Amino acid sequence: MVLQFPLLSKSARLQKLVAFTNEANDDEVDISDIPGGSVAFEICAKFCYGMTVTLNAYNVVAAHCAAEYLGMHETVEKGNLIYKIDVFLSSSIFRSWKDSIIVLQTTRSLLPWSEELKLVNNCIDAIASKASVDVSKVDWSYTYNRKTVLDENGNDPSWNGVRNRTVPRDWWVEDLCELEVDYYKRVIANINNRGIVSGEVVGEALKVYTLRKLPGFLKGTIQCSDTLKAQSIVDVVVWLLPADKGSVSCSFLLKLLKAAILVGSGEREKMELVRRIGHQLEEASVNDLLIQAPKDEALRYDVEIVHKILEEFIMLDQNAEIQFAEDGEIQKVRKQGILTEASKLMVAKLVDGYLAEIAKDPNLPSSTFVDIANMVSGFSRPAHDGLYRAIDTYLKEHPEISKSERKKICRLMDCKKLSIDACTHAVQNERLPLRTVVQVLFFEQVRAAASSGSSTPDLPKGLKEDLNGGSHGSSRSVTTNTDEDLDAVASAEELKALKAEVAALRLGCERSNADKAAISKTKGLLVSKKIFSKIWSGKAGQGDNNGSDSLDSHGSANPEEAKSTPSRNRRHSVS
Repeated sequence: MVLQFPLLSKSARLQKLVAFTNEANDDEVDISDIPGGSVAFEICAKFCYGMTVTLNAYNVVAAHCAAEYLGMHETVEKGNLIYKIDVFLSSSIFRSWKDSIIVLQTTRSLLPWSEELKLVNNCIDAIASKASVDVSKVDWSYTYNRKTVLDENGNDPSWNGVRNRTVPRDWWVEDLCELEVDYYKRVIANINNRGIVSGEVVGEALKVYTLRKLPGFLKGTIQCSDTLKAQSIVDVVVWLLPADKGSVSCSFLLKLLKAAILVGSGEREKMELVRRIGHQLEEASVNDLLIQAPKDEALRYDVEIVHKILEEFIMLDQNAEIQFAEDGEIQKVRKQGILTEASKLMVAKLVDGYLAEIAKDPNLPSSTFVDIANMVSGFSRPAHDGLYRAIDTYLKEHPEISKSERKKICRLMDCKKLSIDACTHAVQNERLPLRTVVQVLFFEQVRAAASSGSSTPDLPKGLKEDLNGGSHGSSRSVTTNTDEDLDAVASAEELKALKAEVAALRLGCERSNADKAAISKTKGLLVSKKIFSKIWSGKAGQGDNNGSDSLDSHGSANPEEAKSTPSRNRRHSVS
């Protein structure tokens, strides 16, 4: 049996327990609930008997909690164990970077004692304080296994050759990955509250922690058996994101959004990510936007959440109305949007690429495709080749759509903004309505005529109205049989004739001899008028007389050319 006197002289709790047992004529004292167990009690007992006690980062918390349990305060005896431990913590542990992290980790098994004794808070303060110091003062060891950063100190003489490398600004982020998410949250929050470490560095810390704790994150999967733990990590990272735009990449935010959806995070966390992504959407890639839809949905990708992201981006460009009081009256001021033309162009191209990918989904409604495309229709971009590629992909994957749907989709693009290569493909594309093919050919001729100084060709009234009103986003209704035929896909014979037109135009433009070029251009324009008239009058001949209001008599068409157009039963696939 342990001799009682040395223990009683330093422990207030034991003094009370022994007095109670004496009154009850009991020889035993029960302290089985001492924090830290027998190992911690042994440290306290050795101290009481004057034996050498070795404290370190792994046992100091247990010793402190046990000493507190036993009541080993200064009021019992001067120089008692709690005082000795406090001195050790402040003079050694909290001055060491790695020891502070180790001690913080050991506090978890000794909760709530370690929390009540402020050991958790003191560890967090020590860690955050060191993470916030100027890198020139970092003279302790740390873990850094990532790619070495560029020399930030240049030829600073203060390094005097003792250390041949500089300290990166994010030197501390890997060591903190050892912490569980609740402690990690408190440490990063403490660092943020100090306002010394930049948002970019904190963002890097969050990225490294996420990659360490969520295997498969970069591949858009979460390889974690504990879904609740994974959700907690995602939610904490979202909560800790710095307010500074660009502190983390848009790609990381989108991957974090995918993870939030996979682990079942709440709407608040997901909408916060949507807001942040929308504010830097120009940095995103198409692959980042391809977010898998829930398994119980018919669509392949979550188009709705991308729609919300685009809304956030567009809101940045809308005029903001600010109200303020002046001389007792409410004044309103219009503040211009903050988006640059370059940002709008990048997002427009991003959406074109995104549409080309989701167009492959056989279950994607045409209305959804049109809605996404229309969201960036107001963003000026020099070429519509990307949009044409998306439209062609959709038409290829959805051959069953109606004429009106096909027409709405094709009206999304501006035929004037197609490149020569895109025009060449379009005039051979049997998936496009004939109206669109003729418009493409017309603008190809306008471009050729402009480069040669020739006059531009005329079109029938119906198509002229489309072109004057702009095919891009037009809502002109189909009211005649002729219009219905033009909204149908072009036949192989019609495409062949139009393809010959483009070839003739290019041949004429490429001839170097001025006389030959002039003759070729004249012939080209004449042939083009014949082709337009032949197609137009042929379509009119198939309809009722009430379709004549869409006709135009520009140039006299040969009666034989007004015969019905060749059969549409034959098709020539172009892709």
